[in-house]
Order: sequence, then structure tokens, then C-alpha cells
Amino acid sequence: MLDEQVRSVLERLEREDADERERGAAASERSRQVARTTGQFLFALVAPQVDCEVLEIGGSRGYSTVWLAAGVRHLGGRVLSLENDPAKAEAWRRTIADAGLEECAELLEGDAFETLERIDDVFDIVFLDAEKDDYERLFALARAKLEPGGLVVADNVLSHPDPLAQYSAARQADPSLSSVTVPLDRGLELSVILR
Repeated sequence: MLDEQVRSVLERLEREDADERERGAAASERSRQVARTTGQFLFALVAPQVDCEVLEIGGSRGYSTVWLAAGVRHLGGRVLSLENDPAKAEAWRRTIADAGLEECAELLEGDAFETLERIDDVFDIVFLDAEKDDYERLFALARAKLEPGGLVVADNVLSHPDPLAQYSAARQADPSLSSVTVPLDRGLELSVILR
């Protein structure tokens, strides 16, 4: 699952991210990838599931995609990743190829609001890691792609309390969901669809 090829790509991306942060690169130019422990958490969520279908909203350069795709590779499944930034989409393709995960990860390039409308598939897990002001609208669109038992994992709910505290509160107040904030790294909101 986490073979040497995958591990070396993850390590390279972690070094690049640390270097960008150290240089003070603007957020728009950085990969803005999840923390390693969040990647491990995502891997642990998908790896034991058979034929796990994952939708990733905000693929960036593919760091979280590698964790997800390495997880679904073992028991079948795939990751469909959405990314709007052409430079990051190009980097995503290189990352996935370098990790040898092309068979279980696919990229849809373009605006997520448009691409989500065109997707007919049903997913088991949605990983939401896009622009924070868009979470509410993206959640509404993504929810239509999930059946009861499906899970939405939203990143950054603690590191970006404005506006994501409202996002978490809305999920936790919704009786059609079971939602909890997990204080891992930048904060994850896990929302299971009940009906």
C-alpha cells in the first residue's frame, strides 16, 4: 500500500511544502497541503473499505490524493480529484504518475461548482479542502453525490474559524447528519449522512 515509490513522493512533497513555508511563499503559490498526520488519517479511513469511491474537492498538487489513492488501491476503489488551478493540476498529474497511482486516481480540472454538476457518480467519502468561503455551497453539491452512510471530511475547521466555525455548527445542528469536529492538525469536521 505505502510502497517505497509512494513514500518517496510523499517525502518530496513534504520537503517542498516546508521549503515554501520557510521562504514565506504566498498562500496562493504554495501547495497548501494537509499535514502528514491528516494524510495518515485519510489513508486509515479509506484503506479498510472495499471498492471505496472518494471525491476530493481541492486536489492541489496531489499530496492528499496520494494518501487517499494509496489507501483505496489495496481493496479496490478510486479517487476523483477536482482542481481549478492549471499549474496545480499539472503538478497533480506529475505527482500521481511519480507515485504510480494513475490507475486509481483521476483529475477533473476546472471550477468545482461546474464539475460537480456534471458528475453522475455516487461516492462513499468526500474530502473537502477548497476555498473556505465556498464550503457551504460545495457541501450542498457534494451531499447530492452521497447516499446514507456516506461521509464528508472537511479540513481546516479549527485553523480557519471564520467562516468554518459556522460550517461545523451547521453540520452539527442538522438532524439528517451525525457530525463531529476532530481536533487533528488544522481540524476536521466528519459528517455522516443519515438520510
